[in-house]
Amino acid sequence: MYDDSDGPAAAAARLTGRTARDERPLSGALAEVVLDDGRTVMVKRADGLEEARAEAAGLRWLAGADAVRVPIVYGRDGHWLVTDQIARGRPSREAALHLGRALAGMHLAGAPAFGSAPPGGPRDAYIGRAPMRNVEGADWPEWYAEHRVLPYLRSAVDDGTIRMPEAEVIERLCARLPDLAGPAESPARLHGDLWNGNVLWGADGHAWLIDPAAHGGHRETDLAMLHLFGCPHLDEVLRGYEQVAPLADGWSDRIALHQLFPLLVHAVLFGRGFAEQALSTAKAALER
Repeated sequence: MYDDSDGPAAAAARLTGRTARDERPLSGALAEVVLDDGRTVMVKRADGLEEARAEAAGLRWLAGADAVRVPIVYGRDGHWLVTDQIARGRPSREAALHLGRALAGMHLAGAPAFGSAPPGGPRDAYIGRAPMRNVEGADWPEWYAEHRVLPYLRSAVDDGTIRMPEAEVIERLCARLPDLAGPAESPARLHGDLWNGNVLWGADGHAWLIDPAAHGGHRETDLAMLHLFGCPHLDEVLRGYEQVAPLADGWSDRIALHQLFPLLVHAVLFGRGFAEQALSTAKAALER
């Protein structure tokens, strides 16, 4: 039986079966632990029990696509999650090209439905620190509006970050999604929170993905997230992607549609600046 009040070193020892020799806190929630066999592991303490469960299940699901590189999950119990440490390197055009190919392979591995959770993952999951409910749907525009846009819009209105009259532009965009969404696509296996901070450029010359909010979704959503917050050598990422899984015509015109979800999440978490960006993004998408 685990003791949820213990620290990172004890969690690492319990979940790896090795003795912990050193513990180096990186933040209030993250620490490096050196084991007696010389390995260094990352130990994260999540706020909620389901948060650790969701991340562990997401990493394993992405690894199961046999395409992208993700840290090995040694285990999780309670609030604790223990994974490999990835040695940091520098971005390169070659690594970006390979990342694009790998992302395409991950997406092509598919998902049972839009909104499906990874096997073993919870229905009530997280994107960053925000709750994210995994509810399955067959039609992407309807599912995206109902389960990825409107819940965060309502939260932003409720807390005053978006004023009620302003919300109308996002509601109009949701109503028009069937006409704006482009060709129908099968559900893809998404990382789900693919901003540049969750792409680690490894010392081994490869890009690694961490901290997923994995679920079944539209593949353009992951790529839109990379555009939103920037990514080194993004042109090479996209070139590699299209070599494996060419994107549908007009995909670049739809980037704003897919960015609305993370922008609203950030509005809920971080306030008015992201709310204004979400509103301007919705207006621009309606004008296309």
